[in-house]
Amino acid sequence: MPDRGQGPSGPRIRVGRPSRRARALLLTLGVLALLGMAFTMFAGFWTDWLWYRSVHYSSVFTTTLLTKIGLFFVFGLLMAAAVGLNVWLAHRLRPPLSAMSMEQQSLDRYRMGIAPYKAWLLCGATVLVGLIAGASAAGQWRTWLMWVDGVPFGKADPQFHLDVSFYAFDLPWYRFLLAFGFAATVLSLIAAVLTHYLYGGLRITSPGARATAAATGHLSVLLGVFVALKAVAYWLDRYGLAVKSSGFKSTDNWTGLRYVDAHAYLPAKTILFCIAVICALLFFATLWRRTWQLPVIGFGLMVLSAVLIGGLYPAIVQKFQVQPNEQAKEAPYVAKNIAATRQAYGIDDAKVSDYQGTSRTKDTSALRDDVGKTASIRILDPNIVSPTFQQLQQIRNYYTFPNNLDVDRYRTADHGVQDTVVGLRELNLAGLPKRNWINDHFRYTHGYGVVAAKGTEADNGEPVFTESNLPSSGDLGSYQQRVYYGEKTTAYSIVGGPQKEIDYSDDNGEKATSYRGGSGVGLSSPLNRAAYAMALGEPQILYSGAIGHGSRILYNRTPKERVEAVAPWLTIDGDAYPAVVDGRIQWIVDAYTTTNGYPYASRTTLGDTTADSLTYNNDQRAVVAQQNQVNYIRNSVKATVDAYTGEVKLYQWDAEDPVLKTWMKAFPHTVRPKSEISPELMDHLRYPQDLFKVQRELLTRYHVQDAQTFLSSSEVWQVPDDPTNKSGNAVPPYYLTMKMPDQSAQAFSLTTTFTPNGRDNLSAFMAVDSQAGTPDYGKIRILKLPTSTTVGGPKQVQSQFNSNSQQNIAEFVRLIRGGDSEIEYGNLLTIPLDGGLLYVEPVYVRGGQLKYPLMRKVLVTYGGATAFEDSLGAALDKVFGTSGSAPPQGAGATNPPANPTAQQALKDAQKAFDDGQAALTRQGGPDWTAYAKAQKDLQAALKRAEEAQARADGQSAGKNGQSADKNGQSAGGNGKSAGGDGQDGAGKAPGGGASGG
Repeated sequence: MPDRGQGPSGPRIRVGRPSRRARALLLTLGVLALLGMAFTMFAGFWTDWLWYRSVHYSSVFTTTLLTKIGLFFVFGLLMAAAVGLNVWLAHRLRPPLSAMSMEQQSLDRYRMGIAPYKAWLLCGATVLVGLIAGASAAGQWRTWLMWVDGVPFGKADPQFHLDVSFYAFDLPWYRFLLAFGFAATVLSLIAAVLTHYLYGGLRITSPGARATAAATGHLSVLLGVFVALKAVAYWLDRYGLAVKSSGFKSTDNWTGLRYVDAHAYLPAKTILFCIAVICALLFFATLWRRTWQLPVIGFGLMVLSAVLIGGLYPAIVQKFQVQPNEQAKEAPYVAKNIAATRQAYGIDDAKVSDYQGTSRTKDTSALRDDVGKTASIRILDPNIVSPTFQQLQQIRNYYTFPNNLDVDRYRTADHGVQDTVVGLRELNLAGLPKRNWINDHFRYTHGYGVVAAKGTEADNGEPVFTESNLPSSGDLGSYQQRVYYGEKTTAYSIVGGPQKEIDYSDDNGEKATSYRGGSGVGLSSPLNRAAYAMALGEPQILYSGAIGHGSRILYNRTPKERVEAVAPWLTIDGDAYPAVVDGRIQWIVDAYTTTNGYPYASRTTLGDTTADSLTYNNDQRAVVAQQNQVNYIRNSVKATVDAYTGEVKLYQWDAEDPVLKTWMKAFPHTVRPKSEISPELMDHLRYPQDLFKVQRELLTRYHVQDAQTFLSSSEVWQVPDDPTNKSGNAVPPYYLTMKMPDQSAQAFSLTTTFTPNGRDNLSAFMAVDSQAGTPDYGKIRILKLPTSTTVGGPKQVQSQFNSNSQQNIAEFVRLIRGGDSEIEYGNLLTIPLDGGLLYVEPVYVRGGQLKYPLMRKVLVTYGGATAFEDSLGAALDKVFGTSGSAPPQGAGATNPPANPTAQQALKDAQKAFDDGQAALTRQGGPDWTAYAKAQKDLQAALKRAEEAQARADGQSAGKNGQSADKNGQSAGGNGKSAGGDGQDGAGKAPGGGASGG
């Protein structure tokens, strides 16, 4: 019972301790809370270990974990020991008696209050700083591994003649050690000062000396250590000048020494180093002299020297020596920067050739046949036609395609190897007929099949599929079509157990399957189920009857996510693309090794230089960077992820890269040699887009190799904005099979254009050979246009397209937008041809009765001539003057065929053509369904005319058959808007992209 007493104003109740039952309950709750926290941490660790073991990269997990643990304990203990030792030493050096003063009497109360808890307070403080320091050190595991396993570059910097590996691998670690030393010294100094003050070693208001001799000696040593570390910092700063970034010549990322660095900052750092060493010795001498006078004077002189020598003197040199003659002073250092930057980004072998920009042939009609020899022009834009794939090949609502499809090369039955637009039919949980836990994670687990279309053709405005339907069939042959790992597959699935999965659906109903890929983590163990229930926040995993013998959980299912997890030292390209290789769907992922410590090489920000109009609209295409600011990059690794098993393979692509060699030394047996890449896989490897975008951004300035020209900034380029996108972002590079003027045959290439800085005309065209396995792979070619002539750039060409009145382009756009439809411009391709530049752009129409884009027109311009036709062939014919209206009656004309059947067929063709034109000009907007029907009727009528004429007997009938054939083709030309009245009519409304295909 509580003790009741009598207080001054009445009864006083003295509350007793909690009952035994309450204490037991509180203790139980506390223990359960601790166990819950511990199991949550264990679940995260255990599931990570299980995942790495399932993908056969457990060595990556253990190496990373052990490195982090080692750094945590070593530096945590060092920090705790440093702080704890200095607190203990300050307490031990306390004076035996405190001075009698108000200050000390006030401190006595604190000393008495903490006396029973001194040991606990000391342990708590040291453990806290140790944990913080250890956690910080654990985050430096990459720096440690690169320092321990660093491989020489075999190249020296031009200033100090040290190997590049010193700056890339050694200097970052030395700087971390220096920062750790400063932190340990400062924390120790603060702890020592507080302890000395608390126990009377330091006095502020008490009479007598302000510090005891013991306190003076102790603090002097700590200050001496601090100043000694500052001396080391000055010495390392000398080398840091080679990798220091500064604003110079309109760029904030200039890296390396300039004139003022070599002639002012470098000697200043050396002088300050010597001063700091002397100052540190003076502080250490206080142990014997017991006076602060000389150290304080030395420290003051060091600070003054830092201001005068390290700040004022370089400013004077810059103002009075450099600025009056900047070109001459800076030129040698600019030359070093140019050479290092071009080497660090792999652009030192870029070939720059002069290109006149105008056709060398006066009669351009002779060039018509050269177009097909120069390029296989892709008119199917992979960044626009995803909704078309979705509409025509989705089959079921629970399938989807990526927003941006990919361009690859495949062999077709009729055209050999050609550019192909591909996409995977991936799982879309949002489209399930009924959403619940079983459907989301057990029944609907995977996508199905590849869909591919010819990049150079269209049929009725729609893609010409070479692989389609469900299950997929076509030119790709037999392969494993199930897609358990993909860009859109982000949810976990539990497979292989008693619950069957839906494989796919056809007219006969749903087909069931059970996963046999072997990947994932088994859930037969209660411990595993409990760990995943905790890690995923899904308690049903623990007790659901749908999980049984053979059940496995699949997660971390996107290709980039898996590659990043097994190789956390790589930077991942934003665009993973699928390919059918050796009977399996493989995701191909390009990966980079980078560093921020290449001397004299200017830095770039990966997030900025790889951004374009595609990444603006789709952040999944953004680069996954371990280090955003870099000044060295190599595409050192090609990775594959099996879409069925999830197996990750890393292949060494750049065998000479010292950064990759360093990581392979740190993580042995994780990267396979290049020789293991199969020939079929090699056929689908390509030059990566993000590397190309980084290189093109650097080449806007570093195509210039002359230091004087570089300093004048007279030849600075820029990457133009995408003229077909209103976001204001850079135009993306385009894959295209073409040949440059110095090439003998077409090659799969990645292309881009440049414009002068601040202007819209074209200054250069750039292409890199992207066909892996060929001798010229990775060779950069730049065609530089003369500055004396003006050639239209992408923005100007697009503007000319939109405002062209002769081709009725503006009228077409007005007509379409006046209805319930919208125009979408496809990729504006630039192709060098006979000294000039050929621009090609497909035009898509979306809306009306069709909710997905169809290619309705093709814009082509060359040498000032522009065509706006239903098909690429018709547009090229018109631009090069090789097509025209049907010949007039008279010279060269033929009479209509006498065959009555053929005559009727041609009348039907004319009627079909008229119906198609009427459908285009219908009030309220074009009727695309009626137009497509008219086009099919037109083709059928022409075919009947040809067959009827072929059956005519006799020589005369044969001649008439030829005439009928010609007339039929003339009518067909009208129907296709390739010439004559058909051209004129289609100039006012969307033409028959169908017949143009």
